[in-house]
Amino acid sequence: MVARSANPALNKNTFSNVRDLTISGNLMTIQGTVNKTGILLVLAFLSAFWVWRQFFLSETPQVSLYIMVGAIGGIITAMVAIFRPTTAPFAAPLYALLEGLFLGGISSLMEARFPGIVIQAVGLTFGTLFALLFAYKSGLIKATENFKLGVAAATGGIFLMYMVNLVLGFFGASVPFIHDNGFLGIGISAFIVVIAALNLVLDFDFIEHGAEQGAPKFMEWRAALGLMITLVWLYIEILHLLSKMRSR
Repeated sequence: MVARSANPALNKNTFSNVRDLTISGNLMTIQGTVNKTGILLVLAFLSAFWVWRQFFLSETPQVSLYIMVGAIGGIITAMVAIFRPTTAPFAAPLYALLEGLFLGGISSLMEARFPGIVIQAVGLTFGTLFALLFAYKSGLIKATENFKLGVAAATGGIFLMYMVNLVLGFFGASVPFIHDNGFLGIGISAFIVVIAALNLVLDFDFIEHGAEQGAPKFMEWRAALGLMITLVWLYIEILHLLSKMRSR
């Protein structure tokens, strides 16, 4: 049975749709996906660090353009790779560089307001990644069908909430408590962090299935992109949660 994933870059048809493109002896592996994820992380770090330096070394720091270009460009690039998986070897690195601009801008603004918050968010993000990877590999967490459906439903609900909040923003309103630093607002952010983290389990499971089914080599980039999307989301949500707690 093909594993499901709430991550749009790793849906249930991802590997079956490209199986005919597989060349014998040139197959997707878990290690190859790990290596390519590492490359994407390095690229994102480099562009994020560049924006970070621009912000803290400039007398009049302006990062709004980097945030906008990174966010919009990252979404477009990710969609290209999702719907045309053969472009993933080129689109995934470009996505990482663009998301680095976005993350560098957001992180700089948060660090200026709450010193030390970025290193905390980075540590919690990667700590969560490795903890869940250990839990998955050791069998403490199993990606059953009910588990996948529950996480996918919760992820969809969160996405819908953010879309509603985006629309309301054009009218000067927002979803109640989503940005509030009270107990309910912090509780909502904590729940979103948990759901974002659980998406990593679905990604691990799906990548493992892809390697077992003999997906083509370029799908390592597609799978690495899927992990990056989840990690970026998790980092942003942790940063948001920490900012609420620090602002109390």
